[in-house]
Amino acid sequence: MSVHHRSRYGRYAGGPDPLAPPVDLAEALDAVAEDVMAGYSPRHALQEYLRRGGRDRDGLDQLARRVQQRRKDLLGKHKLDGTLNEVQKLLETAVLEERKQLARDVRMDDTDRAFREMQLQNLPRSTAAAVNELASYDWQSSTAREAYEQIKDLLGREVLDQRFAGMKQALEGATDEDRAAVAQMLGDLNDLLDKHRRGEDTDADFQEFMAKHGQFFPENPQSVEELIDALAQRAAAAQRMLRSMSAEQREELMQLSAQAFGSPELMAQLGQLDANLQALRPGEDWSGSERFEGEEGLGLGDGTGVLQDLAELDELAEQLSQSYNGSRLDDLDLEALARQLGQDAAVSARTLAEIEKAMHDGGFLQRNADGDLKLSPQAMRRLGRSLLRDTAKQLSGRQGRRDTRVAGAAGEQTGSSRPWEFGDAEPWDVTRTITNAIRRTIADGGDPRRGLRLAVDDIEVTETEARTQAAVALLVDVSFSMAAEGRWVPMKRTALALHHLVSTKFRGDRLQLISFGRYGQSMDIGELTALPPFREQGTNLHHGLLLAGRFFRQHPSMQPVLLVVTDGEPTAHLLADGDSWFNYPPDAETIRITVAELDRLGRAGVQATFFRLGNDPGLERFIQKLARRIDGRVVAPDTGDLGAAVVGEYLRAHFRGRPFDDDWAG
Repeated sequence: MSVHHRSRYGRYAGGPDPLAPPVDLAEALDAVAEDVMAGYSPRHALQEYLRRGGRDRDGLDQLARRVQQRRKDLLGKHKLDGTLNEVQKLLETAVLEERKQLARDVRMDDTDRAFREMQLQNLPRSTAAAVNELASYDWQSSTAREAYEQIKDLLGREVLDQRFAGMKQALEGATDEDRAAVAQMLGDLNDLLDKHRRGEDTDADFQEFMAKHGQFFPENPQSVEELIDALAQRAAAAQRMLRSMSAEQREELMQLSAQAFGSPELMAQLGQLDANLQALRPGEDWSGSERFEGEEGLGLGDGTGVLQDLAELDELAEQLSQSYNGSRLDDLDLEALARQLGQDAAVSARTLAEIEKAMHDGGFLQRNADGDLKLSPQAMRRLGRSLLRDTAKQLSGRQGRRDTRVAGAAGEQTGSSRPWEFGDAEPWDVTRTITNAIRRTIADGGDPRRGLRLAVDDIEVTETEARTQAAVALLVDVSFSMAAEGRWVPMKRTALALHHLVSTKFRGDRLQLISFGRYGQSMDIGELTALPPFREQGTNLHHGLLLAGRFFRQHPSMQPVLLVVTDGEPTAHLLADGDSWFNYPPDAETIRITVAELDRLGRAGVQATFFRLGNDPGLERFIQKLARRIDGRVVAPDTGDLGAAVVGEYLRAHFRGRPFDDDWAG
């Protein structure tokens, strides 16, 4: 005898998919860095990305719009007269069937028939008043009696469904025994809540209550506090539903409720329940209301459910706004989001929360001494690598594939090798490296045939001809016109790409970043990346050149390379007392002192390239004159091509005309 086991598979619904790939931070990091370079703080930049979302996921703003649309749809679809309409239809059925029976019953006394017909004819126009007036009527038609009893049954199930979701369906066709069980549950529940209000209940009381009445609570609360939370949210929604009705509708329902199950005691127990819950959870919204404008009628239970949905949507809207102190995306109720907007919304929100957490915990954002967030060195390296790849693509498309004879930072090979040292970028001598590993393994008593493990001391690199190392000063204009004309971010992207190239592929070189606006300032890549757009005027190239000269003198054995990015003529220079003199149009003294400093750099053998941004004829003439004075070059790139132009000129100066390839961007 064989036993066959059959397995069934479905969509994973137990939280984050354990087989899902790790969240990709590349897009988020690029977007955050782009905003940081545009002048946002890292915190603000991350918030903006989370609000916008990514290519394949909704952001917080789109999710918030969907929440508001869902809320609008609920209000625009429904109205709150469903129970009243059902009661009215049952009443009309009962009266019609009773009239038919009176007309058919030939044995009935004519006086009795006339009295009954007059009583039915003169029923109040109010549905609730008519139902109450017929409470003691002796029905002659069994069909009419059944329809009237259905009214009491419906009202009982509806008022219970207002407080306990699903009760309307659960009690359909209920027996007297079932209704007695409900009454017992309500009595025990009020006793438990009364004890809890006085602080006299124990966990055993809760466990005993759930063991006896747990079938009425599909939410499966694990404590009396969870039970109260679920009941209070539902009861508060029921109160808001009543307040959302017209005064006439509310009055009708209050009168009809007296007929619920034909038991006034039921309404008394529910009233006590509401009082207990309001006392225990005063923070719930017990007095709000909504304006329903649709055509689809809702019963009391369904209407209460819709009011709960509206409250849940309001809470989601607040969570998505992230506008409260200490807000984090971990606060998002993903289960509620899935209920209201679908699983795709929950997936988007979960991904955004993982991105936020990964950016903080993964080392891409860190706090500086002032407690503010900044991009970490890890984030800067990752961004620089990405920008350098983009620059390489631009260079390849513009100039074609280059000769690979001098890939990387080394010169021509000499045919000999030497032990590897930290910072070496020369290629490995594979033969010597493997030979060293074999010798060491044998000396240690091992068998090379069983495999080799390389040690750092085994590695040898091919020795190359000495090449000239470069001291590179990148001067970037940070005057207000750079930001106003959309050149601020491209300037920073250029600096970051060049910085990554020098720090990873040409580590023997030295790079100094120098900004010049009203004053010149030497700064590291993190400071330049986070630099906000200035609104002060001034293009103090003179001060920038002074700082470049100081940098070159600190590295006297290196080839000085000057790269200047600007979109305006010099309008400021440094005075002897350290103040900055500004004048527009450019003052003759500013031009004279700037040119004099450039001449000093030229006499020191500086290789200079000027990158002119914009189409100002005056700037074009001025830059051309500067370049001719020191045998420099002028490049006038489009803003989007600035990075490729600067990196290309750096490589050109570095190799001094020799061919180079794209492997430096790997």
